Amino acid sequence: MSVSTAASATSVRAPLPVLGRDVTVPLVTGGEVTYAALDYAASAPALQRVWDDVAAYAPYYGSVHRGAGYLSQLSTDLFENARATVAEFLDCRADDQLVFTRSTTDSLNLLAAALPAGCQVFVFETEHHASLLPWKDARVSYLDAPRTPAQAVETLERALADRDPHGPALVCVTGASNVTGELWPVRELAAAAHAHGARIVLDAAQLAPHHPVSVRDLDVDWVAFSGHKLYAPFGCGVLAGRADWLQAADPYLAGGGASRKVTRRADGGVDVEWQDSAARHEAGSPNVIGAYSIASACKALTEAGFDTLVAREQYLVDTVRSGLAEVPQVKVLSLFGDDAPRVGVISFVVEGWNSSHFAAALSAEYGIGVRDGLFCAHPLVRTLLGSDPQTQGECGAPEAAPGEKSLNAIRVSFGAGTPDEHVERFVTAVRELVTEGAKWSYRTEDGRCVPAV
Repeated sequence: MSVSTAASATSVRAPLPVLGRDVTVPLVTGGEVTYAALDYAASAPALQRVWDDVAAYAPYYGSVHRGAGYLSQLSTDLFENARATVAEFLDCRADDQLVFTRSTTDSLNLLAAALPAGCQVFVFETEHHASLLPWKDARVSYLDAPRTPAQAVETLERALADRDPHGPALVCVTGASNVTGELWPVRELAAAAHAHGARIVLDAAQLAPHHPVSVRDLDVDWVAFSGHKLYAPFGCGVLAGRADWLQAADPYLAGGGASRKVTRRADGGVDVEWQDSAARHEAGSPNVIGAYSIASACKALTEAGFDTLVAREQYLVDTVRSGLAEVPQVKVLSLFGDDAPRVGVISFVVEGWNSSHFAAALSAEYGIGVRDGLFCAHPLVRTLLGSDPQTQGECGAPEAAPGEKSLNAIRVSFGAGTPDEHVERFVTAVRELVTEGAKWSYRTEDGRCVPAV
Protein backbone atom coordinates (compact mmCIF):
# COMPACT_ATOMS: atom_id res chain seq x y z
CA MET A 1 0.00 0.00 0.00
CA SER A 2 1.34 3.42 -0.91
CA VAL A 3 2.33 6.02 1.66
CA SER A 4 0.68 9.45 1.51
CA THR A 5 2.89 12.49 1.10
CA ALA A 6 -0.03 14.90 1.52
CA ALA A 7 0.23 18.17 3.40
CA SER A 8 -0.09 16.64 6.87
CA ALA A 9 2.66 17.39 9.35
CA THR A 10 3.79 13.78 9.36
CA SER A 11 3.67 11.31 6.52
CA VAL A 12 0.92 8.76 7.16
CA ARG A 13 -0.49 5.88 5.20
CA ALA A 14 -3.14 6.56 2.56
CA PRO A 15 -6.76 5.68 3.32
CA LEU A 16 -7.58 1.99 3.15
CA PRO A 17 -9.42 1.06 -0.07
CA VAL A 18 -13.17 0.83 0.51
CA LEU A 19 -16.17 0.08 -1.69
CA GLY A 20 -17.81 3.16 -3.21
CA ARG A 21 -14.71 5.31 -3.19
CA ASP A 22 -15.23 6.19 -6.87
CA VAL A 23 -19.02 6.55 -6.85
CA THR A 24 -20.24 9.83 -8.33
CA VAL A 25 -23.51 11.56 -7.45
CA PRO A 26 -25.46 14.37 -9.18
CA LEU A 27 -25.60 17.88 -7.71
CA VAL A 28 -28.78 19.97 -7.86
CA THR A 29 -26.66 22.84 -9.15
CA GLY A 30 -25.52 20.73 -12.11
CA GLY A 31 -22.81 18.20 -12.80
CA GLU A 32 -21.53 15.32 -10.70
CA VAL A 33 -18.97 14.87 -7.95
CA THR A 34 -17.32 11.94 -6.21
CA TYR A 35 -19.46 11.10 -3.20
CA ALA A 36 -17.95 12.01 0.17
CA ALA A 37 -19.23 9.38 2.59
CA LEU A 38 -18.95 11.05 6.00
CA ASP A 39 -21.47 8.96 7.93
CA TYR A 40 -19.15 6.20 9.14
CA ALA A 41 -20.70 6.24 12.61
CA ALA A 42 -23.92 4.87 11.12
CA SER A 43 -22.37 2.35 8.72
CA ALA A 44 -18.82 2.38 7.45
CA PRO A 45 -18.17 1.37 3.83
CA ALA A 46 -16.87 -2.16 3.45
CA LEU A 47 -13.14 -2.57 2.95
CA GLN A 48 -12.23 -3.73 -0.54
CA ARG A 49 -10.13 -6.44 1.10
CA VAL A 50 -13.18 -7.75 2.95
CA TRP A 51 -15.34 -7.76 -0.17
CA ASP A 52 -12.65 -9.61 -2.11
CA ASP A 53 -12.33 -12.23 0.63
CA VAL A 54 -16.09 -12.78 0.70
CA ALA A 55 -16.27 -13.01 -3.11
CA ALA A 56 -13.50 -15.62 -3.12
CA TYR A 57 -15.34 -17.72 -0.53
CA ALA A 58 -18.88 -17.35 -1.91
CA PRO A 59 -18.69 -20.24 -4.44
CA TYR A 60 -17.72 -22.57 -1.60
CA TYR A 61 -20.58 -21.57 0.68
CA GLY A 62 -22.25 -24.38 2.59
CA SER A 63 -24.37 -24.94 5.69
CA VAL A 64 -22.25 -25.21 8.82
CA HIS A 65 -22.16 -27.76 11.65
CA ARG A 66 -24.67 -30.04 9.96
CA GLY A 67 -23.28 -31.30 6.67
CA ALA A 68 -20.91 -34.14 5.82
CA GLY A 69 -20.06 -32.72 2.38
CA TYR A 70 -16.84 -30.96 1.53
CA LEU A 71 -18.37 -27.47 1.28
CA SER A 72 -20.16 -27.85 4.59
CA GLN A 73 -16.98 -28.97 6.26
CA LEU A 74 -15.02 -26.11 4.69
CA SER A 75 -17.67 -23.58 5.75
CA THR A 76 -17.72 -24.97 9.29
CA ASP A 77 -13.96 -24.57 9.57
CA LEU A 78 -14.15 -21.06 8.15
CA PHE A 79 -16.94 -20.07 10.58
CA GLU A 80 -15.12 -21.37 13.64
CA ASN A 81 -11.81 -19.92 12.47
CA ALA A 82 -13.60 -16.59 12.13
CA ARG A 83 -14.66 -16.91 15.75
CA ALA A 84 -11.06 -17.51 16.79
CA THR A 85 -9.83 -14.57 14.69
CA VAL A 86 -12.30 -12.13 16.24
CA ALA A 87 -11.49 -13.41 19.73
CA GLU A 88 -7.81 -12.77 19.05
CA PHE A 89 -8.63 -9.29 17.69
CA LEU A 90 -10.41 -8.53 20.99
CA ASP A 91 -7.66 -10.13 23.08
CA CYS A 92 -10.22 -12.33 24.82
CA ARG A 93 -9.40 -14.50 27.81
CA ALA A 94 -8.95 -18.24 27.28
CA ASP A 95 -12.30 -19.15 28.85
CA ASP A 96 -14.36 -16.37 27.22
CA GLN A 97 -17.14 -17.17 24.79
CA LEU A 98 -17.72 -15.32 21.55
CA VAL A 99 -21.24 -15.37 20.15
CA PHE A 100 -22.07 -14.13 16.66
CA THR A 101 -25.22 -12.00 16.66
CA ARG A 102 -26.93 -9.64 14.22
CA SER A 103 -25.54 -6.36 15.63
CA THR A 104 -24.49 -4.49 18.76
CA THR A 105 -28.18 -4.03 19.57
CA ASP A 106 -28.77 -7.76 19.25
CA SER A 107 -25.69 -8.53 21.38
CA LEU A 108 -26.82 -6.32 24.24
CA ASN A 109 -30.36 -7.66 24.08
CA LEU A 110 -28.89 -11.16 24.27
CA LEU A 111 -26.94 -10.21 27.37
CA ALA A 112 -30.03 -8.56 28.85
CA ALA A 113 -31.93 -11.82 28.37
CA ALA A 114 -29.13 -13.69 30.17
CA LEU A 115 -29.03 -11.51 33.30
CA PRO A 116 -29.48 -13.45 36.53
CA ALA A 117 -32.63 -12.82 38.54
CA GLY A 118 -32.59 -9.61 40.55
CA CYS A 119 -29.76 -8.07 38.56
CA GLN A 120 -29.42 -4.29 38.80
CA VAL A 121 -28.14 -2.44 35.75
CA PHE A 122 -26.34 0.91 35.78
CA VAL A 123 -26.25 2.90 32.56
CA PHE A 124 -25.47 6.53 31.79
CA GLU A 125 -28.09 8.60 29.97
CA THR A 126 -25.37 9.30 27.40
CA GLU A 127 -25.61 5.83 25.89
CA HIS A 128 -26.82 4.91 22.42
CA HIS A 129 -30.31 3.39 22.55
CA ALA A 130 -28.75 -0.03 21.90
CA SER A 131 -27.16 0.25 25.34
CA LEU A 132 -29.87 2.30 27.01
CA LEU A 133 -33.00 0.30 26.27
CA PRO A 134 -32.47 -3.52 26.42
CA TRP A 135 -32.65 -3.82 30.22
CA LYS A 136 -36.44 -3.72 30.55
CA ASP A 137 -36.60 -6.85 32.73
CA ALA A 138 -33.96 -5.62 35.20
CA ARG A 139 -33.83 -2.90 37.83
CA VAL A 140 -32.18 -0.03 35.97
CA SER A 141 -30.43 3.01 37.42
CA TYR A 142 -29.98 5.72 34.80
CA LEU A 143 -27.04 7.96 35.63
CA ASP A 144 -26.79 11.65 34.67
CA ALA A 145 -24.39 12.74 31.95
CA PRO A 146 -20.95 13.43 33.40
CA ARG A 147 -18.94 16.45 32.29
CA THR A 148 -15.49 14.94 32.78
CA PRO A 149 -14.10 11.40 32.67
CA ALA A 150 -13.31 11.65 36.38
CA GLN A 151 -16.90 12.67 37.09
CA ALA A 152 -18.10 9.61 35.17
CA VAL A 153 -16.09 7.35 37.49
CA GLU A 154 -17.22 9.25 40.61
CA THR A 155 -20.88 9.09 39.52
CA LEU A 156 -20.67 5.35 38.97
CA GLU A 157 -18.88 4.73 42.26
CA ARG A 158 -21.57 6.64 44.20
CA ALA A 159 -24.35 4.73 42.49
CA LEU A 160 -22.70 1.36 43.09
CA ALA A 161 -22.01 2.17 46.74
CA ASP A 162 -25.77 2.60 47.30
CA ARG A 163 -26.79 -0.71 45.73
CA ASP A 164 -27.57 -4.00 47.45
CA PRO A 165 -24.08 -5.53 47.72
CA HIS A 166 -25.43 -9.09 47.72
CA GLY A 167 -27.24 -9.08 44.38
CA PRO A 168 -25.79 -9.25 40.86
CA ALA A 169 -25.11 -5.97 39.08
CA LEU A 170 -24.05 -4.91 35.60
CA VAL A 171 -22.62 -1.64 34.30
CA CYS A 172 -23.09 -0.83 30.61
CA VAL A 173 -20.90 1.86 29.08
CA THR A 174 -19.78 3.02 25.65
CA GLY A 175 -16.14 3.11 24.63
CA ALA A 176 -16.55 6.11 22.31
CA SER A 177 -19.64 8.26 22.02
CA ASN A 178 -21.59 7.96 18.79
CA VAL A 179 -22.51 11.65 19.19
CA THR A 180 -19.34 13.43 20.32
CA GLY A 181 -16.71 10.80 19.46
CA GLU A 182 -15.19 11.28 22.92
CA LEU A 183 -13.39 8.34 24.51
CA TRP A 184 -14.73 7.14 27.84
CA PRO A 185 -12.56 6.00 30.77
CA VAL A 186 -13.44 2.34 30.30
CA ARG A 187 -10.56 0.88 32.31
CA GLU A 188 -11.33 3.12 35.29
CA LEU A 189 -15.06 2.39 35.09
CA ALA A 190 -14.32 -1.34 34.96
CA ALA A 191 -12.15 -1.04 38.08
CA ALA A 192 -14.95 0.83 39.88
CA ALA A 193 -17.51 -1.80 38.86
CA HIS A 194 -15.37 -4.71 40.01
CA ALA A 195 -14.48 -2.98 43.29
CA HIS A 196 -18.21 -2.94 44.09
CA GLY A 197 -18.88 -6.51 42.97
CA ALA A 198 -20.47 -5.56 39.64
CA ARG A 199 -19.69 -6.64 36.11
CA ILE A 200 -19.32 -4.40 33.07
CA VAL A 201 -20.16 -4.66 29.38
CA LEU A 202 -18.48 -2.41 26.85
CA ASP A 203 -20.41 -1.12 23.85
CA ALA A 204 -17.49 -0.93 21.42
CA ALA A 205 -19.53 -0.18 18.29
CA GLN A 206 -17.80 3.19 17.85
CA LEU A 207 -14.50 2.24 19.50
CA ALA A 208 -13.45 -0.97 17.74
CA PRO A 209 -13.27 0.56 14.21
CA HIS A 210 -10.90 3.30 15.44
CA HIS A 211 -8.82 1.93 18.32
CA PRO A 212 -7.62 -1.49 19.46
CA VAL A 213 -9.94 -3.10 22.02
CA SER A 214 -8.42 -5.50 24.53
CA VAL A 215 -10.82 -7.34 26.82
CA ARG A 216 -7.88 -8.23 29.08
CA ASP A 217 -6.32 -4.77 29.25
CA LEU A 218 -9.60 -2.92 29.76
CA ASP A 219 -10.69 -5.69 32.17
CA VAL A 220 -14.28 -5.69 30.92
CA ASP A 221 -16.53 -8.70 31.35
CA TRP A 222 -18.14 -8.44 27.90
CA VAL A 223 -17.70 -6.45 24.73
CA ALA A 224 -20.24 -5.93 21.95
CA PHE A 225 -19.82 -4.44 18.48
CA SER A 226 -21.25 -4.51 14.95
CA GLY A 227 -19.58 -5.60 11.75
CA HIS A 228 -21.17 -2.88 9.64
CA LYS A 229 -19.29 -0.22 11.60
CA LEU A 230 -16.03 -2.21 11.35
CA TYR A 231 -15.84 -2.01 7.54
CA ALA A 232 -17.64 -5.33 7.07
CA PRO A 233 -20.88 -5.74 5.12
CA PHE A 234 -23.88 -7.87 6.10
CA GLY A 235 -25.84 -8.02 9.35
CA CYS A 236 -23.50 -9.59 11.85
CA GLY A 237 -22.31 -8.58 15.31
CA VAL A 238 -20.38 -9.94 18.26
CA LEU A 239 -20.86 -10.48 21.97
CA ALA A 240 -17.69 -11.74 23.64
CA GLY A 241 -16.87 -12.31 27.27
CA ARG A 242 -17.52 -14.37 30.36
CA ALA A 243 -19.37 -17.61 29.77
CA ASP A 244 -21.13 -18.27 33.08
CA TRP A 245 -24.18 -15.99 32.73
CA LEU A 246 -24.57 -17.04 29.09
CA GLN A 247 -24.38 -20.75 29.91
CA ALA A 248 -26.86 -20.43 32.78
CA ALA A 249 -29.46 -18.56 30.71
CA ASP A 250 -32.10 -20.06 28.49
CA PRO A 251 -31.11 -19.90 24.81
CA TYR A 252 -31.69 -16.48 23.28
CA LEU A 253 -33.52 -18.28 20.45
CA ALA A 254 -34.82 -21.83 20.67
CA GLY A 255 -34.12 -24.06 17.71
CA GLY A 256 -31.64 -26.17 15.81
CA GLY A 257 -28.03 -25.67 16.70
CA ALA A 258 -28.82 -24.42 20.21
CA SER A 259 -30.04 -27.87 21.19
CA ARG A 260 -27.72 -30.83 21.81
CA LYS A 261 -30.44 -33.46 22.23
CA VAL A 262 -34.25 -33.45 21.99
CA THR A 263 -36.35 -36.43 23.14
CA ARG A 264 -40.03 -37.16 23.43
CA ARG A 265 -41.52 -37.77 26.87
CA ALA A 266 -44.15 -40.35 27.71
CA ASP A 267 -46.70 -37.58 28.20
CA GLY A 268 -46.14 -36.40 24.62
CA GLY A 269 -43.95 -33.42 25.38
CA VAL A 270 -40.26 -32.95 24.68
CA ASP A 271 -37.14 -32.70 26.81
CA VAL A 272 -34.27 -30.57 25.55
CA GLU A 273 -30.60 -30.64 26.43
CA TRP A 274 -29.10 -27.29 25.39
CA GLN A 275 -25.56 -26.59 24.22
CA ASP A 276 -23.06 -25.11 26.70
CA SER A 277 -20.91 -23.49 24.01
CA ALA A 278 -21.59 -20.29 22.07
CA ALA A 279 -23.94 -22.36 19.91
CA ARG A 280 -26.45 -22.15 22.80
CA HIS A 281 -27.30 -18.63 21.60
CA GLU A 282 -26.78 -19.13 17.85
CA ALA A 283 -29.88 -21.13 16.94
CA GLY A 284 -30.71 -21.53 13.27
CA SER A 285 -28.41 -21.34 10.29
CA PRO A 286 -25.77 -18.75 11.21
CA ASN A 287 -24.66 -15.83 9.07
CA VAL A 288 -21.45 -17.48 7.92
CA ILE A 289 -20.55 -14.77 5.41
CA GLY A 290 -21.24 -12.07 8.00
CA ALA A 291 -18.95 -13.74 10.53
CA TYR A 292 -16.26 -14.28 7.89
CA SER A 293 -16.47 -10.63 6.81
CA ILE A 294 -15.95 -9.45 10.40
CA ALA A 295 -12.92 -11.71 10.74
CA SER A 296 -11.55 -10.41 7.44
CA ALA A 297 -11.98 -6.81 8.65
CA CYS A 298 -10.23 -7.65 11.92
CA LYS A 299 -7.27 -9.05 9.98
CA ALA A 300 -7.16 -6.06 7.64
CA LEU A 301 -7.14 -3.51 10.46
CA THR A 302 -4.55 -5.46 12.41
CA GLU A 303 -2.27 -5.74 9.38
CA ALA A 304 -2.67 -2.03 8.57
CA GLY A 305 -1.60 -1.23 12.13
CA PHE A 306 -3.73 0.72 14.57
CA ASP A 307 -0.89 3.10 15.38
CA THR A 308 -0.87 4.24 11.77
CA LEU A 309 -4.66 4.29 11.48
CA VAL A 310 -5.08 6.29 14.69
CA ALA A 311 -2.42 8.81 13.64
CA ARG A 312 -4.05 9.39 10.27
CA GLU A 313 -7.53 9.67 11.77
CA GLN A 314 -6.28 12.19 14.33
CA TYR A 315 -5.04 14.31 11.44
CA LEU A 316 -8.54 14.22 9.94
CA VAL A 317 -10.13 15.04 13.31
CA ASP A 318 -7.80 18.01 13.73
CA THR A 319 -8.58 19.18 10.18
CA VAL A 320 -12.32 19.14 10.77
CA ARG A 321 -12.21 20.65 14.25
CA SER A 322 -9.85 23.46 13.27
CA GLY A 323 -11.99 24.21 10.21
CA LEU A 324 -15.22 24.34 12.22
CA ALA A 325 -13.56 26.51 14.85
CA GLU A 326 -13.02 29.17 12.19
CA VAL A 327 -16.80 29.51 11.68
CA PRO A 328 -18.25 31.38 14.71
CA GLN A 329 -21.80 30.23 13.95
CA VAL A 330 -20.83 26.58 14.47
CA LYS A 331 -21.08 25.02 17.92
CA VAL A 332 -19.43 21.61 18.35
CA LEU A 333 -21.14 19.38 20.92
CA SER A 334 -18.99 17.97 23.70
CA LEU A 335 -19.31 16.41 27.14
CA PHE A 336 -15.67 16.44 28.21
CA GLY A 337 -14.36 19.57 26.50
CA ASP A 338 -12.14 20.49 23.57
CA ASP A 339 -9.08 18.64 24.84
CA ALA A 340 -10.83 15.28 25.28
CA PRO A 341 -9.43 12.49 23.09
CA ARG A 342 -11.92 11.37 20.47
CA VAL A 343 -12.44 9.26 17.39
CA GLY A 344 -13.64 10.54 14.03
CA VAL A 345 -17.17 11.45 15.14
CA ILE A 346 -18.12 15.12 15.53
CA SER A 347 -21.59 16.59 16.05
CA PHE A 348 -22.48 20.25 15.82
CA VAL A 349 -25.23 22.81 15.29
CA VAL A 350 -25.16 25.94 13.17
CA GLU A 351 -26.65 29.17 14.44
CA GLY A 352 -29.56 30.28 12.26
CA TRP A 353 -29.91 26.90 10.54
CA ASN A 354 -32.23 23.96 10.94
CA SER A 355 -29.87 20.99 11.08
CA SER A 356 -31.89 18.91 8.60
CA HIS A 357 -31.76 21.78 6.10
CA PHE A 358 -28.02 22.12 6.53
CA ALA A 359 -27.41 18.38 6.05
CA ALA A 360 -29.65 18.34 2.97
CA ALA A 361 -27.68 21.22 1.43
CA LEU A 362 -24.37 19.44 2.09
CA SER A 363 -25.70 16.46 0.17
CA ALA A 364 -27.51 18.16 -2.68
CA GLU A 365 -25.00 20.94 -3.38
CA TYR A 366 -21.67 19.35 -2.41
CA GLY A 367 -22.15 15.57 -2.64
CA ILE A 368 -21.39 15.12 1.07
CA GLY A 369 -23.27 12.53 3.11
CA VAL A 370 -23.61 13.33 6.83
CA ARG A 371 -26.32 12.59 9.37
CA ASP A 372 -28.78 14.87 11.13
CA GLY A 373 -31.12 14.20 14.04
CA LEU A 374 -30.67 12.77 17.52
CA PHE A 375 -28.54 9.78 16.44
CA CYS A 376 -30.41 7.12 18.48
CA ALA A 377 -29.08 8.87 21.58
CA HIS A 378 -31.98 11.21 22.32
CA PRO A 379 -31.28 11.93 26.01
CA LEU A 380 -27.62 12.74 25.30
CA VAL A 381 -28.24 15.06 22.35
CA ARG A 382 -31.01 16.90 24.19
CA THR A 383 -28.73 17.28 27.21
CA LEU A 384 -25.98 18.69 25.00
CA LEU A 385 -28.43 21.05 23.28
CA GLY A 386 -30.04 22.04 26.56
CA SER A 387 -33.47 21.36 25.05
CA ASP A 388 -36.64 19.60 26.11
CA PRO A 389 -38.29 16.97 23.89
CA GLN A 390 -39.79 18.86 20.95
CA THR A 391 -41.36 18.13 17.62
CA GLN A 392 -38.92 18.64 14.78
CA GLY A 393 -39.69 21.72 12.71
CA GLU A 394 -40.24 21.96 8.99
CA CYS A 395 -36.96 22.31 7.15
CA GLY A 396 -38.51 24.52 4.49
CA ALA A 397 -39.73 27.04 7.04
CA PRO A 398 -37.60 30.08 7.88
CA GLU A 399 -34.45 29.01 9.67
CA ALA A 400 -34.10 29.38 13.41
CA ALA A 401 -33.28 32.89 14.54
CA PRO A 402 -29.76 33.53 15.83
CA GLY A 403 -29.48 32.19 19.36
CA GLU A 404 -32.55 29.96 19.07
CA LYS A 405 -32.02 26.37 20.17
CA SER A 406 -31.64 23.83 17.41
CA LEU A 407 -34.07 20.93 17.46
CA ASN A 408 -31.44 18.40 16.41
CA ALA A 409 -27.79 18.25 15.37
CA ILE A 410 -25.52 17.41 12.44
CA ARG A 411 -22.95 14.62 12.67
CA VAL A 412 -19.89 14.16 10.50
CA SER A 413 -17.96 10.90 10.91
CA PHE A 414 -15.06 9.28 9.13
CA GLY A 415 -12.36 6.65 9.47
CA ALA A 416 -9.77 4.47 7.82
CA GLY A 417 -11.24 4.81 4.32
CA THR A 418 -11.73 8.57 4.27
CA PRO A 419 -9.60 10.57 1.81
CA ASP A 420 -8.25 13.96 2.89
CA GLU A 421 -10.25 15.60 0.11
CA HIS A 422 -13.55 14.53 1.64
CA VAL A 423 -12.98 16.29 4.95
CA GLU A 424 -11.44 19.30 3.21
CA ARG A 425 -14.54 19.55 0.97
CA PHE A 426 -16.74 19.29 4.05
CA VAL A 427 -14.95 22.14 5.85
CA THR A 428 -15.19 24.32 2.74
CA ALA A 429 -18.87 23.50 2.31
CA VAL A 430 -19.70 24.42 5.91
CA ARG A 431 -17.93 27.76 5.53
CA GLU A 432 -19.68 28.55 2.23
CA LEU A 433 -23.16 27.57 3.46
CA VAL A 434 -22.79 29.71 6.57
CA THR A 435 -21.39 32.77 4.79
CA GLU A 436 -23.24 32.58 1.45
CA GLY A 437 -26.34 30.51 2.21
CA ALA A 438 -27.79 27.62 0.27
CA LYS A 439 -27.91 27.91 -3.51
CA TRP A 440 -31.14 25.92 -3.73
CA SER A 441 -34.52 25.92 -2.02
CA TYR A 442 -35.67 22.96 0.10
CA ARG A 443 -38.91 21.51 1.39
CA THR A 444 -40.05 18.82 3.81
CA GLU A 445 -41.17 15.50 2.35
CA ASP A 446 -42.07 12.52 4.54
CA GLY A 447 -40.26 14.13 7.45
CA ARG A 448 -37.04 14.69 5.48
CA CYS A 449 -35.60 17.86 4.04
CA VAL A 450 -35.15 17.53 0.27
CA PRO A 451 -34.38 19.89 -2.62
CA ALA A 452 -37.47 21.56 -4.03
CA VAL A 453 -38.15 20.68 -7.65
